[in-house]
Amino acid sequence: MNNDQNRKNDYNLTFGCFLCIISVISSKNQVIHKNHYKKRINAMSITVLGVNHKTAPVSLREKIAFSPNIIDKALYSLYQHPLVDGSVILSTCNRTEIYLSYDSVAELPKLKQAILQWLGQFHHVDMNQYSQSLYWYEGREAVEHLMNVACGIDSMIIGEPQILGQVKQAYEYAHNQHCLSVELDKLFQHIFHVAKIVRTETGIGANTASVAYAACLVARDLFVDTKQLNILLVGAGETIELITRYLEPHNFNHIIVANRTREKALKLASAIDAEIISLPDIANRLPEIDIIISSTASPLPIIGKGMVERSMLVRNNKQMLFIDLAVPRDVEEEIKQLDNIYLYTIDDLQNTVKANLEQRTIAAKQAECIIQDEAEHFLDWLKTRHAIDFIKQYRNQAEEIKRALETKAHNAIRQGADVDEVLAEFSYKLTNKLIHAPTQTLLQAATHDCDNCFKVLSDGLGLKDR
Repeated sequence: MNNDQNRKNDYNLTFGCFLCIISVISSKNQVIHKNHYKKRINAMSITVLGVNHKTAPVSLREKIAFSPNIIDKALYSLYQHPLVDGSVILSTCNRTEIYLSYDSVAELPKLKQAILQWLGQFHHVDMNQYSQSLYWYEGREAVEHLMNVACGIDSMIIGEPQILGQVKQAYEYAHNQHCLSVELDKLFQHIFHVAKIVRTETGIGANTASVAYAACLVARDLFVDTKQLNILLVGAGETIELITRYLEPHNFNHIIVANRTREKALKLASAIDAEIISLPDIANRLPEIDIIISSTASPLPIIGKGMVERSMLVRNNKQMLFIDLAVPRDVEEEIKQLDNIYLYTIDDLQNTVKANLEQRTIAAKQAECIIQDEAEHFLDWLKTRHAIDFIKQYRNQAEEIKRALETKAHNAIRQGADVDEVLAEFSYKLTNKLIHAPTQTLLQAATHDCDNCFKVLSDGLGLKDR
């Protein structure tokens, strides 16, 4: 383990010296500083700002959530900021995270302040109330965090598969709005590859333990005879679709799907032989419903305390179960004040699923090893990309020197100068100009006791220590 770490340290040091040397060669007046190579190898251009179910309750998370109907506007607005090179917004029931790439490490503090201000202005909220709930990750931590998120390791229920689809959707939103930088595009493509490896090589998704499954466990525990129960599903998105898979084996008496548009609910309702109603019809049908499971993108509650009170009078106070999986919430929290009403939010479901988690926890440890290795691969690519930028600059400078001297030589020949003398002068000046920067860099490396820089440069120039 120590040998591996030593080799990695040697690689980082050598790579940092290489970047340092190239950057000095590419800039005539730059001087080697003893910590310059450290700044280069630590210069990461990806960061993430987020809040999730671990750091903030749903009452806070819902205030800065991005629903599908505003995500394009948000991405466009965020991407306009001059310090933002690329952006992706991931917003789910459990988290809101903003992934950013940026050009200047020195500008990162200013970028952080600007993004916090933007987030507060966009949602019309005071970001001071989030001071203890927000987190920032940078560089390696940001890369590993996104891998953990996509693989379900950072989810409320370890290994739940839904989050990967949500990450892919966030990527698609950014792609469609042309908000992806080269670094972010490469990162997310790598993330999808890593998630596939983790699913294939570990048992992290072997046993059902999703939020949808947790919702069904609550219903099963509260009601003994499911065959006499009527269920109302509010919404027709991916979460509700997943819910139906777990409801099907229980043979409920009747299932109703309420959605804003009938067309979107039709496919879902057909698969489970359910009735379709509109959202305004909920008030009239609620008295006959025993279990309500809701997950929509509505910015305001769909079911209020007054509606439930009226329904309970008709039901003779027969118990009702509400499972609200939406952020912002679909059901007013005040209904918990009513007798025989049970309300579970997405946060409450953490305490309902215990089975199968032990095996997933073991698998998560295996996944973390994979993630660390894959994060290293991506960071190596990122370092190489920084080096390529310097190499291109160096080659372009050499090409400009050559073209200028060629032009001067051709003009001299056309004016009747001796060809041999022109070629000799061309060769002399080209050689001097091309070796000037490396020569100065060798001298600076020796003067500043940068032995590693001196060795890397001398080896690169094919020089031998005599």
